[in-house]
Amino acid sequence: MTETSRPAFAGRRAVPRNTSNGAENELPEKELQGLVPRGFNPQDYLHVTDVHLFKEQWDSNKVDHHTDRFDSDKLIVRRGQTFYVQIDFDRPYDPRRDFFRIEYVIGRYPMENKGTYIPVPLVRELQKGKWGAKVVLREGRSVRLSIQSSPQCIVGKFRMYVAVWTPYGILRTLRNPATDTYILFNPWCEEDAVFMDEEKDREEYVLNDIGVIFYGEAKDIKSRSWSYGQFEDGILDACLYLMDRAQMDLSGRGNPIKVSRVGSAMVNAKDDEGVLVGSWDNVYAHGVPPSAWTGSVDILLEYHSSRSPVRYGQCWVFAGVFNTFLRCLGIPARVVTNYFSAHDNNANLQMDIFLEEDGSVSNRLTRDSVWNYHCWNEAWMARPDLPVGFGGWQAVDSTPQENSDGMYRCGPASVQAIKHGHICFQFDAPFVFAEVNSDLVYITVKKDGSHVVEAVDTTHIGKLIVTKQPGGDGVMDVTDTYKFPEGQEEERLALETALMYGAKKELSTEGVVKPRSDVDMDFEVENAVLGQDFKVIITFQNHSANRYTLSAYLSGNITFYTGVTKAEFKKESFEVALEPLSSKRQEVVVRAGEYMGQLLEQASLHFFVTARVNETKDVLAKQKSTVLTIPTLTIKVRGTRMVGSDMVVAVQFTNPLKEPLQNAWIRLEGPGVLRPRTKSFQEIRPGATVQWEEVCRPWMPGPRKLMASLTSDSLRHVYGELDLQIQRRPQA
Repeated sequence: MTETSRPAFAGRRAVPRNTSNGAENELPEKELQGLVPRGFNPQDYLHVTDVHLFKEQWDSNKVDHHTDRFDSDKLIVRRGQTFYVQIDFDRPYDPRRDFFRIEYVIGRYPMENKGTYIPVPLVRELQKGKWGAKVVLREGRSVRLSIQSSPQCIVGKFRMYVAVWTPYGILRTLRNPATDTYILFNPWCEEDAVFMDEEKDREEYVLNDIGVIFYGEAKDIKSRSWSYGQFEDGILDACLYLMDRAQMDLSGRGNPIKVSRVGSAMVNAKDDEGVLVGSWDNVYAHGVPPSAWTGSVDILLEYHSSRSPVRYGQCWVFAGVFNTFLRCLGIPARVVTNYFSAHDNNANLQMDIFLEEDGSVSNRLTRDSVWNYHCWNEAWMARPDLPVGFGGWQAVDSTPQENSDGMYRCGPASVQAIKHGHICFQFDAPFVFAEVNSDLVYITVKKDGSHVVEAVDTTHIGKLIVTKQPGGDGVMDVTDTYKFPEGQEEERLALETALMYGAKKELSTEGVVKPRSDVDMDFEVENAVLGQDFKVIITFQNHSANRYTLSAYLSGNITFYTGVTKAEFKKESFEVALEPLSSKRQEVVVRAGEYMGQLLEQASLHFFVTARVNETKDVLAKQKSTVLTIPTLTIKVRGTRMVGSDMVVAVQFTNPLKEPLQNAWIRLEGPGVLRPRTKSFQEIRPGATVQWEEVCRPWMPGPRKLMASLTSDSLRHVYGELDLQIQRRPQA
């Protein structure tokens, strides 16, 4: 882009250096004299006429730095790696008598010792790890430079100047937004703290702008794609704005530990007017229900433009937006889902479920909650602040659950440290350890106030931890990165280590649990479809030569995915007679009319079954969640699937329920294909089909995905997607 041909003369004033008030310092006389080449003609100093940044998508700067996917006309480079700049002067440059350099500035009060003012020296050879500029081509009045940035430099948007030395002072180009340069973290650079050595991992965890987020429950994993959209127009500025809004010190913005911790706090609006307002009460007035979002783009752009928090989010939405923030800035990141995730306020490694003497759950005493699932993020980075071996994946969580150092945030906590029980290391490792490794303790409360530990389940919490597999949409099990297999010596050692480092158990369960009963109980929920009847099948097994009778109790509850109960919709008691060495099945029918009127965001049902063996007084207890199968949206396309060609996208939905859907909205988007759009339908009658068509023109080639969601007053979390292969436009 063109700079002014006759920039303002700066006299003997230089770029601001070492100042605290923003005023520009004069360059000392002796320094000035030492830099003026011999034989200099005062009337013949250089003037900058043009600056070329080679910032088109196909230019080497963006291609070599893997930033060519950004929808931006600015130069975007990654730190610690060379890029090219060309300076045009009003006459040929003569290194024997001319002196100039490039300068980068960020912030209001630039200071060289804080890294916010960077004078880039001209050098014969570039040195690894240091800023420098080498002349690689002189042709006519043009000079091409190879510039290398430091792999530790600040990440953000820098202002660029060209400074020319004269006998009267420094002549600098005027401020020109066209030459602003974004510098990002660099996972391709070995000296960068976020370096990853596998190209397939960098492609997945930095460059992939479409992800998959898993929800549901451990034995019925459900998934939906999510548009991270980190390369979409305006998203980079929105992500940098988060650090500005947090008033993060500029000098810390080159440290991925600090950046991820600030991002963890700013993605939620709990205490800092951050991006997303969380809501778990099924009331979403004046906002968008969490299940309606299909990606991060609308959320971040709305926040950046309005400067106000966006409504509403839940854990997978927080995780999706946080993943966009991290990948956009160049920090490798992924979303993980922990099934049966403990929300443990004091990290005591124990979820206490209190039972009344009849076997029902005491809602009065039970305070701990187990989320059906919980999504958080992992960010990849070195941890020089921790012992060797604790770098790599770090757990970071932006869902506002607990206060950490005065703000609602969590992490980065070393996943490796969590696995080995080393929870003494920052940040928030005890909380994450409890999420994946707590015990589930069933305690009967007697009428006299005494407590009896009936059973301890050491395997329920953290049952399964998954993320998207690299290069595909399937499930990758990462449970073993957080914990050793239950029962192994290493797992017990990790627990003992955590206890040694400060984790505590509220009450000891060692030696107080009743001996194993002669009778076992388990149950399964049939494949349950929204709007239809289904069965809960309970199986009892007698392992002894004795005859037993049991008094059993089933409770069915509408629950938030966080494990919090909204309402009990099913309550049934029954008696079971077990002959010696026999088994028996008991079926309980759940009618659609019992649950349909009270459904929440994700159609999640929780069943709790307890049984007392009358002869021995043993109590058996099991709990399970199920997510009803919800109808889907159908997406089809017509037209040529090619960059720059018109294509028609059709979204179709049929209401399978026996009641009309009121105030329905469909949201549709596809990164690189179609920017987010919405369509409203006042009513969709039972059995009726609605269709919505939009014309789009893809701008990004390769494997793409269209995603759509539907939300209404009585039905949410309806979703559909379509994979596409967009062809490149043929070369003319």
